[in-house]
Order: sequence, then C-alpha cells, then structure tokens
Amino acid sequence: MSEPKFLSVSEWCAIHGKDPGNVRRLIQAGRIPATKVGRSWIIQADVQPPPDKRVKSGKYKDWRK
Repeated sequence: MSEPKFLSVSEWCAIHGKDPGNVRRLIQAGRIPATKVGRSWIIQADVQPPPDKRVKSGKYKDWRK
C-alpha cells in the first residue's frame, strides 16, 4: 500500500486554478482538509476544491426594490 501524495498549497492551487490566499482561508475555516507542517500547510493530492456557493444566476439582483 503506497502512502498518499501531499502537495503544498501553492502546488495544489496551480493544479486547480485557485488563489493561494483564498485556499489558506478555506483551510482555516475547515472547508479544505489539510495538515500543518511547521509553518506550511500540506494538502493531499486527491482532495477536490469545495463547491462554489455563490449565487451566479442573478436571482437576487435588485432584491430590495
């Protein structure tokens, strides 16, 4: 049985096209599982980014009117 491959936050972000600062914030919030090694975070290579929960349909546009 092989051990899981770990990536730094920068490497993981390059693969998934995400911003490293935002990923670190998601790690702190517990939305991305990661392990802290010294001052750096490592993420398993097979972890997928969390789903984007923003409303993109425009459904709530001008909701105060």
